[in-house]
Amino acid sequence: MITYPLSSRNGRESFGPGGLVLTMAYVVTESCIKCKYTDCVDVCPVDCFREGPNMLVIDPEECIDCTLCVPECPVEAIFAEDDVPPAQRDWIPINAELSKAWKPIVERKPAPADADEWAKVKEKKQLLER
Repeated sequence: MITYPLSSRNGRESFGPGGLVLTMAYVVTESCIKCKYTDCVDVCPVDCFREGPNMLVIDPEECIDCTLCVPECPVEAIFAEDDVPPAQRDWIPINAELSKAWKPIVERKPAPADADEWAKVKEKKQLLER
């Protein structure tokens, strides 16, 4: 007889009326670098955002796939894992890695003074501060 735990094993699955439900994490991509708007943090019901020196990431173990953060991001940096554009797919493992090292951010903070200028810059990966 095989038994399964009654709780989630990794934060990306839960039990619903039909049994085990796998959820997909959301991912913060390159557009967030140097903008670091925290509007998304305000709406997250599980505090899955982590704060780095110049961007935010999402902890895939905590994200519950609620989608609330997506429309809050003024630079459109947040995507469902399956919807991350091909050129940005390397941000999936980067979010997973950095979410282990960075501390949770649980309330909104003011954006950097030059965030609006950085929002117009498209290629910023080389500016990521770990």
